[in-house]
Amino acid sequence: MRDEVRTFVIEQLTDMNYDVEGIDDGTTLGPSGVDLESLALADLAVRVEDRYGLKFADDESEKLALMTVGEFTTMVADRAATNSDPS
Repeated sequence: MRDEVRTFVIEQLTDMNYDVEGIDDGTTLGPSGVDLESLALADLAVRVEDRYGLKFADDESEKLALMTVGEFTTMVADRAATNSDPS
């Protein structure tokens, strides 16, 4: 699941016209990494929410900017797995 989420995130960043060459799991989403501005982070969050049926809290946006690609994809994969768990 994590690899699928990572692929989706990279595809979305490409679609949003970000240079994804050299991005790895240690690259931060915010400054000094992918360098997503708050609006772009919100756009990425909405795309992930729509694709995986998740909801990010409004106060999570600052935390997302500090996350690495690896941390973000792991968090999304974990939430998606929990979300789809019928128990």
